[in-house]
Amino acid sequence: MADLEQLLADSSRTFALTIPLLPEPIRREVMVAYLLFRVADTLEDSERWPPARRATGLRSFETLLASFRSAGPQVREAFARALREDPPSHVPGYRALTDELAEVFDALSSLSPRAQEVIVQHLLVTARGMAEGLEATADAPFRLRSLAQLERYCYLVAGVVGEMLTELFLLASPRLSTAGSTLRQYARSFGEGLQLTNILKDASEDALEERHFIPDQLSLPPLFIRARQDLADAARYVGALVKARAPQGVVAYTALPVRLALDTLAAVERRGAGAKISHEQVAEAMAEVQALLRGERNLEAVLRTG
Repeated sequence: MADLEQLLADSSRTFALTIPLLPEPIRREVMVAYLLFRVADTLEDSERWPPARRATGLRSFETLLASFRSAGPQVREAFARALREDPPSHVPGYRALTDELAEVFDALSSLSPRAQEVIVQHLLVTARGMAEGLEATADAPFRLRSLAQLERYCYLVAGVVGEMLTELFLLASPRLSTAGSTLRQYARSFGEGLQLTNILKDASEDALEERHFIPDQLSLPPLFIRARQDLADAARYVGALVKARAPQGVVAYTALPVRLALDTLAAVERRGAGAKISHEQVAEAMAEVQALLRGERNLEAVLRTG
């Protein structure tokens, strides 16, 4: 039996840190969803496959997801076996994930029908969009060429995740329905602000790997402004959860990455791409989120919006 939490820890330190904050059943739903989104990322980023092969893999993943409820375990195992035999990545954490993919599929099938529907619906958007992007670039190095393409990319890999999380939160906590319209309004920005911050932070490293997310004709200052605007909306998203008295784990899960992104964006603005926040800053952010949950700090102070 695959240890989903270990797969999570091996494939992402950030989400291994934040997902355990969530209450059940949201915790398991989000963990399974994250692992499946990581599969899509691994197919898109494969260091072993050429772009055409990556696109084919994503199209196969898309086909499987589209018929997930009716496909049956044999179809899922066949897809998982193909990735074991020809893995898209030899990075240990990603290889472990694709090796154990059949059990991740089993975990998805064990969720409530509505949770499965929410996860698959949003994952399909990402898998299809990634495949289309690879098909358009053929064998050229990955390069976004316009602000519109950058916005589309941020939506596919992060904005759609914010939308999915919102539906899972609302599904598990009916009392949040009073905040539903506000949460849906800011859900996309919640995800995209985190993603754009990461793109600005990792620009130099990505360029070395011939992955160019920032179009050549765009200057950086407007992108920092855009990231701050998205993170301001992300803070409003967290505020709506607090006002609706969301479970504390949900508030912590959303507030912590927004605070870390705000600190990271400030560091990158000061020191340039590659700048990272210190372990002390991470510890401080976690302590302030815990103080928020205890009622000892207000949200504006924790997210530095006041």
